[in-house]
Amino acid sequence: MNLKPHIEITAPVGTWESLQAAIQAGASSLYFGVGVLNMRARSSINFTLRDLVKISRICHKHRVRTYLTINTVIFDNEMKEMKKMVDSALKNGINAIIASDQAVIRYANSIGMEVHMSTQTNITNLEAVKYWSQFSGTMVAARELSLEQVASIHRSIISKKIKGPTGELVRLEIFAHGALCMAVSGKCYLSLDHYNASANRGACYQTCRRPYKVTDLDGEIELVVDNEYIMSPKDLCTIGFLDKIINAGVSVLKIEGRGRSPEYVKTVVSCYREAANAVLNGTYSQEKVEGWITRLKTVYNRGFWDGYYLGRKMGEWAEQHGSVASTTKEYLGKVVNYFKKLKVAEIRMESGNLSKGDRIYIQGPTTGVIDFTVSEIRVDLKEVKKTVKGEFCSIPLDVMLRRADKVFKIVMT
Repeated sequence: MNLKPHIEITAPVGTWESLQAAIQAGASSLYFGVGVLNMRARSSINFTLRDLVKISRICHKHRVRTYLTINTVIFDNEMKEMKKMVDSALKNGINAIIASDQAVIRYANSIGMEVHMSTQTNITNLEAVKYWSQFSGTMVAARELSLEQVASIHRSIISKKIKGPTGELVRLEIFAHGALCMAVSGKCYLSLDHYNASANRGACYQTCRRPYKVTDLDGEIELVVDNEYIMSPKDLCTIGFLDKIINAGVSVLKIEGRGRSPEYVKTVVSCYREAANAVLNGTYSQEKVEGWITRLKTVYNRGFWDGYYLGRKMGEWAEQHGSVASTTKEYLGKVVNYFKKLKVAEIRMESGNLSKGDRIYIQGPTTGVIDFTVSEIRVDLKEVKKTVKGEFCSIPLDVMLRRADKVFKIVMT
């Protein structure tokens, strides 16, 4: 269904599997990094400049826009590399770059490359929007703003007719789901201070995610706090008030998670795509929200909270290290063949066991993420209830698979 106005869902992509998963889930656009000049240089695999032509080809085929992140601070000795990246993005049909450093922004503008303002520009007021509009027509509002503040900026954009370089009204984007940083717009120096690895250079060691105890300098007194993860926020989840976000004038919803799994990308993007469509066609409801949240809890998360959008002054902190997802995945093996006419996949079991009725993920660079319940298993052509490590089994599946696609069993945690 072609709904107007369209709400853009922009998906995080760190692997080919995630790229395909984002497209399958209904992403309008996706963003990704190349090399080291991006804010996830250390935490995700990232692509190479040679991958741009393939990424562009795949995404243009599916009418999905592509955004290259060049959003770290840039040093003088990196100008040549930065320009090479921007030139390559333009040459290969990448739709825009996401940037915060003036050197990147000005160079991209000079060669006609579209720019989107990164969260590191910390846009918190109308004057900032006016300033950046000379360079960009799409800018992300700072995560510290309330929806009331976002709505006020949007109204002013319309009333004052603030336009970007192409002559269209400035679009507002917000982070809708995923990890939050305790620092203002992600500008943290803890990792740089302790490990000489700057978060603003994509090399964060996530020092804030660790448990801490507070003692006096003599080591005699230790302060007991209710939550030892006092610097690690829960993940942002806005799906429960997405109607308010859209009504505030937001037209782009960004999902965080370039370092997370393909099933995370597919699940989160599909939930927000469904929710945004529901708001626009008048079917958004609390019952649907509860269903989406249940699905969102099945993939990586540190627990959810609504961020600062509804006027909160303090964050909500994670209760443990890592994910509290309601499910996890166990590696089983690989697809060794797919018989198109029979619509049957042959799998080599390399670990664990698989039973009829189990839910599985099948993931691959071209396949993306397939999530389904096993209805039948055959070993040596005989139907069985269970297959184990060392066996070759076949399962019916009406979706094209590729050799070497990985198979995982989904289990409750």
